Amino acid sequence: MTAAERFAEHALSTRFEDLSPEAVRAAKIFILDSIGVGIAGSSVSGANGLLAVASCWGSKPESRVWGRATRLSAPSAAFLNAWQMHNQEFDCLHEGAVVHALASVLPASLAAAERCGGIDGRGLITAVTIGADIAAGLGLASRAGFRFFRPATAGGFGAVAAAGRILGLDRAALEAAFAWQLAQASGTMQAHTEGSPILPVQVGFNARAALQSCELASLGFAPTRQVFEGTYGYLALFEGAFDLAPVLRDLGQIWRIAEFSHKPFPAGRATHGGIEGVMALRDAHGFCADDVAEIVVSAPSLIQRLVARPPVANPDASYARLCMAYVVAKLLQHGEITIEQFSAAARADPRTLTLAAPVRVEDDGNPDPNALAPQAVRVRLTGGTNLTWRCETMLAHPSRPLSRAQYLTKFRRCLEFSAEALHADAAGQLIEQIDALERVEDVRVLTRLAAGSPA
Repeated sequence: MTAAERFAEHALSTRFEDLSPEAVRAAKIFILDSIGVGIAGSSVSGANGLLAVASCWGSKPESRVWGRATRLSAPSAAFLNAWQMHNQEFDCLHEGAVVHALASVLPASLAAAERCGGIDGRGLITAVTIGADIAAGLGLASRAGFRFFRPATAGGFGAVAAAGRILGLDRAALEAAFAWQLAQASGTMQAHTEGSPILPVQVGFNARAALQSCELASLGFAPTRQVFEGTYGYLALFEGAFDLAPVLRDLGQIWRIAEFSHKPFPAGRATHGGIEGVMALRDAHGFCADDVAEIVVSAPSLIQRLVARPPVANPDASYARLCMAYVVAKLLQHGEITIEQFSAAARADPRTLTLAAPVRVEDDGNPDPNALAPQAVRVRLTGGTNLTWRCETMLAHPSRPLSRAQYLTKFRRCLEFSAEALHADAAGQLIEQIDALERVEDVRVLTRLAAGSPA
């Protein structure tokens, strides 16, 4: 059995009743979080331009754009909502896989649900859980560091599985859809290296491709069979070294959605150890920004690779969110990290560049190329005192989860950044609907609440 056959079998044979209570609970939590983050992303710079372009990709207005009173074709809505979810680095992820699976899986799932006339809440939970299994599984199979932008590439295959199940593809068609997705998969780490705003657009490309792959699967073309494990398949080309056998063995036994982490701060997850460490030391010892002579974050090589970029004057928001020095400087200035600290005015503040100068990241020698933790923070004060902090797992990892009050506060705050006014009490109604999602008859109620109110 090929990996595509095994993934298709998992996607189509899994029932809601097969899911563990922990998986159901986590799916509901992260569906809520993801919709909130996606709504907040609707007001990010560049959104109007992307909306205008995506509006030309198909004429049938079948799926809603979150945070706006707009409908687009299902692939175009999946594209825009996926970009919105990832464009502020505020969306959940599987840390072991280093995959932001729901950024592709949920927009594709809800767009597919709207296209086919709605599905019930159990169907959405099951589809999202399956998509997370496959997207995170592909990341977990890798034995190499990033070569392509894994959240986009792996996330797209998870989106195919979820959307294909919702759209009613049979096993042969879903296997073909995986092959079509391989033909479209894209996402370069160069955008990450340069801090380009194209980075989250790549997530959108793969979410859009997932809907298109499901459409193309009906054509009857002979599909590529070894989509994932072949000599020129996804894992060999996009990841290099890999071991898929444990991932395939664990399908239906381990529900990856229960292993996901929240993002408590709107910045790259790789910065979160530094943020938490500085906060903890500041709270314990009472120093202020002017007391700091040096801050060193000691972490695995992936952290250095992702966020050790030098601070620059007036950085682009995408660069700033992935710059440890910028993020820590903003924390020293304001005592917290919020969405507002990546606005144009905040990024132009010369004080930030001054405070960022003594912040650096060093490689701790961890041999795992995909490790995000453990991390340690050392703060040297101007008087010579050295303060240290260490974590084995970052805040909001499933072993250190956010409380319900914390993640609901984040969700409500995100909705304040909707590009257009939402329906009255949209936050409260979304919370209520998703808390009881397994009893919801038609998940299109979620997209109606997530969309802007009509004029």
